[in-house]
Amino acid sequence: MPTIELAKTAGFCFGVQRAVDTVYTVLEQEQKKPTEEQRSIYTYGPIVHNESVVGNLQKLGVRVLETEEDLRKLTGGIVVIRAHGVPASIYTLLQEKGVEIVDASCPFVQKIQRLVHDHTSKGEKTFVVGNPEHPEIIGIMGWADGDVSAIPNIDAANALPDGNGTPVIVVAQTTYNIDKFKVIVDILGQRGYYVNAINTICNATFERQTEAKALAKRSDAMIVVGGSNSSNTKKLFEICREQCPNTQLIQTVKDLDFNKDEAVQNVGITAGASTPKEIIEEVLTYVRNEF
Repeated sequence: MPTIELAKTAGFCFGVQRAVDTVYTVLEQEQKKPTEEQRSIYTYGPIVHNESVVGNLQKLGVRVLETEEDLRKLTGGIVVIRAHGVPASIYTLLQEKGVEIVDASCPFVQKIQRLVHDHTSKGEKTFVVGNPEHPEIIGIMGWADGDVSAIPNIDAANALPDGNGTPVIVVAQTTYNIDKFKVIVDILGQRGYYVNAINTICNATFERQTEAKALAKRSDAMIVVGGSNSSNTKKLFEICREQCPNTQLIQTVKDLDFNKDEAVQNVGITAGASTPKEIIEEVLTYVRNEF
């Protein structure tokens, strides 16, 4: 029977736990009121990138609004800002609509928003390393008051024009791969930019990625548990697969597809920052009983 090892850092990070707890607190407060006084509760986008968590909240009446147009149609209620944060314009829109805002943005994301706002408002060119289509990056760039652009990957950094000594501020998506961030910072220096890099990758991400890398290196098979649309989970999968080719990314235990006849002595399990504890425990129990 193989040895099964679960990463200590697997599962909800501080920001995600805080956001999910916030929604449940708002629900509880509204449910204590007389029925006629209870307000509708919404999140702008899924509160976290995990279908199980979002599905459970929807069963309790929390509705997910996906677009600004959805927000404009509101005539009341409560909107919870998700862990990823939103552009400054969303706060303005909701305030103008008279909708109550409950801000569950991750404090580490808010820190980056402030950095981008402060530096761009001083006229400093700012790069945000991360996926420009990810809600966290959209939110961060929506706080800029000047020259800001995203660098999604190493190829994009290499494709930038020569910097000619231009001073630049460089920050990163909280869940970005730390090794790739360092490479991009080096590339910017090589391309002639005068770089002031601020490592805004949160400590939970760094610890999770470092532990996953070490665990995958000593494992014959690796399981990464997380939502299919979770950026940090995908990065964990990439990191693990580099060390252990026999790595699977699954959302639930139903997705597991290992060949039990393979010579596997050590199985490692980790999970993204948006993965609930109960799903991790279900996978762990299954692997222990069936592998």
